[in-house]
Amino acid sequence: MSIIINLIIFVLILGIIVLVHEFGHFIFAKIAGVYVYEFAIGMGPKLFGKKIGETEYSIRAIPIGGFCQMAGEDLDDDKDKKIPKNKTLQAKSAWQRFLIMFFGPCNNFILAVLLLFLIALIWGGTTMDPVFTSIEKGSVAYKAGIEKGDKVLSINGHKVTTSDDLTLYLAVANPKEKNEIKVLKENGKEVNYKVKPEKIKVKGETSYKYGVGIKQEKTHGFIEALKYTGRKTVSIFKQMFITIGYLFTGGIKLNQLSGPVGIYSIVGESSKAGFANLLYLMAFLSVNVGVINLLPIPAFDGGHILFIIIEKIKGSPVNPDLENKIHAIFLMLLMGLMVIITFNDILRLF
Repeated sequence: MSIIINLIIFVLILGIIVLVHEFGHFIFAKIAGVYVYEFAIGMGPKLFGKKIGETEYSIRAIPIGGFCQMAGEDLDDDKDKKIPKNKTLQAKSAWQRFLIMFFGPCNNFILAVLLLFLIALIWGGTTMDPVFTSIEKGSVAYKAGIEKGDKVLSINGHKVTTSDDLTLYLAVANPKEKNEIKVLKENGKEVNYKVKPEKIKVKGETSYKYGVGIKQEKTHGFIEALKYTGRKTVSIFKQMFITIGYLFTGGIKLNQLSGPVGIYSIVGESSKAGFANLLYLMAFLSVNVGVINLLPIPAFDGGHILFIIIEKIKGSPVNPDLENKIHAIFLMLLMGLMVIITFNDILRLF
């Protein structure tokens, strides 16, 4: 039964994130006067569809993803359906096209901010200070001299301002070397420690342990909720950009990424921890979807924005047929990458 419940929660979370994202494209396409063929939630075969005005609203069989199909994205479709040229995406100004592409990811950011504020207002936020609240006796951190109450200033030269920074930089640090942890003591003195994590095995899985605890104090009230929302939003964005940076530099390997199967596993863990954790997961994933889609890679919203920038630089539009072919090629490459990531997710389950 728990598998079915987790699957339903998983579908709802992804469905809401996609709905919000596609609605951003949809509403600005409508405002700009672009002909929208279909607004769909899910992929694959159509389960249900209803046409209202020029647009068909549908639900498709595979509950992952979704799309807002606009005139101009498939030139052959436009010819077959005899769409007026002034109703296509290419006929609109660069600024209108930018808004249409940008507000998909932007809606994801808005959703994340609202969810984080709701969590902090109802269940309380946290202080997020990068302070060690406990040190395990006999651990590598204990032996190095790190103490309870030490505030972390940097890890391997990377500035640390929140507990999220602290957790992330420890996670991506080289476990085979001594890592430099700079702290501010309670007496105001700054001290550098070099700590190599302890290699341990849990249920056959290798992990690395420092032996430190980071427990955040709860905060309540409207003003504190606003403070938490702002700080947490910035922190999630920072984590996302750092992660992308490490992915390109090789600090994070491809097999460490998670796709739908991996997200499903995380949903299962989060559901055990309560509703607030599920909302936080949705906020975190929503920011991830928004940031990834803004990357200047063809097939992503950022790729479309890149072509708009190229158009403004060169002073004339990029050939629509060429642009669509480039997007199609990269979409196939991204689908291949998704298959590899999903395969790795499945392997981790066994």
